[in-house]
Amino acid sequence: MADIVLGVFAILAGLVFCVSGRLWLRIVFPIWGAFTGFAFGAGLIAGFGGDRFLGEVLGWIVGLVFAVLFAVLAYSFYAIAVVIVMTSIGFAIGSGLVVALGIDWNWVAVLVGVLVGAVLCVGAILADVPMLVVTILSAVAGAIGVTAGLMLVTGAMDSADFTGGGFADKVQDDWWWYALFLVVALVGIVVQVRDAAAMRRSLRAAWFTSAPSTPSADLP
Repeated sequence: MADIVLGVFAILAGLVFCVSGRLWLRIVFPIWGAFTGFAFGAGLIAGFGGDRFLGEVLGWIVGLVFAVLFAVLAYSFYAIAVVIVMTSIGFAIGSGLVVALGIDWNWVAVLVGVLVGAVLCVGAILADVPMLVVTILSAVAGAIGVTAGLMLVTGAMDSADFTGGGFADKVQDDWWWYALFLVVALVGIVVQVRDAAAMRRSLRAAWFTSAPSTPSADLP
């Protein structure tokens, strides 16, 4: 049951993130933040308690608490939103590449994931990256979420593999998972780059201009 719930959550968050160029970042970032927070909170309980991921009720509770917390922070503060989103993307890509190269999930994969996440996070804040870069990163991260979610739902992977960096290892078992990942990533990029005006903005500009308008803002 836990695998199915996490899988559906990953699919929905991945799909939204994959086409984020066509949606408000102020909505997309909190959704991805909620997904990241849930995995982070539930993973903490599993790590400290030595239990299976989402194997205890406490893991669900803490996961939901962190999901709400990360979502609220990602909606309210630009810097925190960038930290949450870029760090999670960088960690997924960096650690996944290490595992894909044949290195077992260990401190090396974790370290590389943290380093890549830190570089993306600092770069996004200091350099104010253009939306084209964000588009590619979000499409790749979204494709990972969708593919991993489908693998969880179909039983090709369980939640322990998902949170333990086993995605890159499990996806090599069958070629169609690679094909699905590539197709979803390419579709996400194509969908997002169709909005040429959005691609010319920076991440900061896109985030602030995507805030829902308030009644006072609509007054003459």
